[in-house]
Amino acid sequence: MNKKIGFIGAGKMAQAMLEGILKSKMIPKENIIASAKTEGTLEKIESNYQIRTTQNNQDVARFADILILAVKPDQHSNVIQEIKNNVHSDSIIITIAAGITLDDIEREFGINVKAVRTMPNTPSFVGEGMTAICSNERLNEEEVLEVELLFHTFGKTERLDERLMDAVPAISGSSPAYVYMMIEAMADGGVKQGIPRDKAYRLAAQAVLGAAKMVLETDRHPGELKDNVCTPGGATIEAVAELEKRQFRGSVLAAMESCTRKVKSLQ
Repeated sequence: MNKKIGFIGAGKMAQAMLEGILKSKMIPKENIIASAKTEGTLEKIESNYQIRTTQNNQDVARFADILILAVKPDQHSNVIQEIKNNVHSDSIIITIAAGITLDDIEREFGINVKAVRTMPNTPSFVGEGMTAICSNERLNEEEVLEVELLFHTFGKTERLDERLMDAVPAISGSSPAYVYMMIEAMADGGVKQGIPRDKAYRLAAQAVLGAAKMVLETDRHPGELKDNVCTPGGATIEAVAELEKRQFRGSVLAAMESCTRKVKSLQ
């Protein structure tokens, strides 16, 4: 891809994306620039990725064909006001923040911009990210495909109507945190039974990875896959029954609803 990529903000999510982009070798290092507030962050980025860095957001805006706003939701307005006179007329502006809408981006720039709203997640760092994407009508199909191709360097993408984007953090953006908690709890259970901690984490994490691949690669309903593990009168159905008694699924649903309420409150 013959495009120049700019990151305004170089936190954990931006670094996860950079990891995938650079490993893919789809974009040469000289075509990537990132900005951050602190010298410490810039030194880390330069050391780890050998790309150009700056503390000047306007430099990034002038450089980039695809400009990724990798800042917190409450920082978008200030950043856009700072850079809006420096972006190219045909630049693609991408937000990765929860609660920032396409209308928000267009309103802040005050001009017609090619805007893309995304929600990636931190497994992007190991090339297994999941990113939901929507864009305004100013992008043509080729440009949307270019954005998807960029995000495919660190995982998979799914196009959604913007009206559904507020629900995405709960199901894929924030949900790795729930899974990490589950893995930790499963490992604790193994340790309680005498399994060494490092082995318990590997056993639990690989089981989660394998179960996820079964859902994705067999295209079978998760309930059917669960049933196949539960032999009559066996240990698994005992565990499942206990989880049901303790409202396992209800707790997950409640957590997701709380997450979505918070996302909507950011607007």
